[in-house]
Amino acid sequence: MPASEARAEGLAARLSALGLITRLEPHAKYTSIEAEVPEALPAESWREVLEVLAEADRFGLLASSLTGRTLWAAVDEAVPATGDVRGPGHQR
Repeated sequence: MPASEARAEGLAARLSALGLITRLEPHAKYTSIEAEVPEALPAESWREVLEVLAEADRFGLLASSLTGRTLWAAVDEAVPATGDVRGPGHQR
């Protein structure tokens, strides 16, 4: 399992522990996490949710009168480190 997927699973597990139902979806360059937010989420829970989301690479909230509130987060795939980051012709 790629490290980004494992990291996303960890974030999803922490959101689930706060009472949110989560969905994970792997993509080519990132893994996404979505969670439906209940209407009566206490303020203390919001703080905890935001602490978890802050560990993602990107996150947001979609709100609609038709679909309710959905949190989303994305965890990017790690870029492999290379020894030659300057490229050809730029060696020391």
